[in-house]
Amino acid sequence: MKKIAVIGAGITGITTAYYLARAGHSVTVYEQERYPAMRTSFANGGQVSVSNSEVWNTWSNVKKGIKWMFRKDAPLLIRPRLDWAQWRWMAKFLWYTVTGVYRKNTEATIKLGLQARDLYEEIRQEEGIYYDRSASGILHFYRDEQYFEAAKQAKSIYNNNGVEWDILTTIQTLCLDPALSGLKDLKGGAWTKSDFTGDIHRFCYELAHKLSTKYKVNFKYNTSPDIDFLMSLDGFDNVVVSAGVGSEKLANSIGDTLDIYPVKGYSITINNVDPKYLPRVSLLDDQAKIVTSSLGNRFRVAGTAELAGENYDIRRDRIQPLLDWVHTNFPNINTHDYTSWACLRPMTPNMLPVVKQSDKNSQVFYNTGHGHLGWTLAPATAKAITEIITKTK
Repeated sequence: MKKIAVIGAGITGITTAYYLARAGHSVTVYEQERYPAMRTSFANGGQVSVSNSEVWNTWSNVKKGIKWMFRKDAPLLIRPRLDWAQWRWMAKFLWYTVTGVYRKNTEATIKLGLQARDLYEEIRQEEGIYYDRSASGILHFYRDEQYFEAAKQAKSIYNNNGVEWDILTTIQTLCLDPALSGLKDLKGGAWTKSDFTGDIHRFCYELAHKLSTKYKVNFKYNTSPDIDFLMSLDGFDNVVVSAGVGSEKLANSIGDTLDIYPVKGYSITINNVDPKYLPRVSLLDDQAKIVTSSLGNRFRVAGTAELAGENYDIRRDRIQPLLDWVHTNFPNINTHDYTSWACLRPMTPNMLPVVKQSDKNSQVFYNTGHGHLGWTLAPATAKAITEIITKTK
């Protein structure tokens, strides 16, 4: 048994603590907030979406990013700054695009996502956690012929790697969810039945409670220790860094570089929605880059990506497109009661999470950098890092 500190109590830190504790280790979780999952894992789109595994390293995305630079409501907005980390990250993103990692990294992401889906089910059954889970599947829908053709081309990479990606006609799409009947110019959809949705914050909060009571994991909130402190003064055998965008600074403190940069995302949660107006399935509008989840009687709508440094401001010009999208596509949903939120996704330039032992200190490990797919991938990488640590002397 090892004495292990986990830095971060978001979805990656919580699941890491879970598998470490189940492996018999003594675990302490350190979190800068007062409660678990109060930052990036607080109000995301809610989708455990293996069907959203395609990495962004494509020339079509590069062209879109350049085209959208001066649009405040752009799905992907780059705000150039005098920030060496931003320019280095973008240069590496381009490098990975040039070297053609799209297929290999997409397939790696799919593999992790499929494993994670099974692990979530095991956790749900073993621990009895309720988190507004809905096994409704995820529907990508298209109103633009070019985007729909791209979906048809993506079918092979998903189907060949064990993921349902069923191309639907307009009529089939509407039959799957009549709530879409108000959409104009609907071309069709891509349907992944085995994906699901759930409230990530509630999952983390419930699992943290189980960890405290059942597995005797110690939680220390309102604290941001550095690695040297934990290793020297608190005497931990190992430290696992799962601190989201804060992971880069912690890594730098011991000489490592993770190439993680914050990519900002936004969401709104519309409360007390009449269930008859909610979509039956979880949706992904590939053109607008907007996703939805029905969480009980709440309607979560999330999207956009913004490279603007470490900035948590909730900008009205980024929230308004989400509201407009609801008003346009689901006019019967009353948005008078909603909350808005912004997060910083810890993104790597090759779009893969960092799951490894430190290059500079053999007692330090990383499970971080999941970008927009933390909810989709977390238990798979948590189990992987646990196996690495357990095997390491």
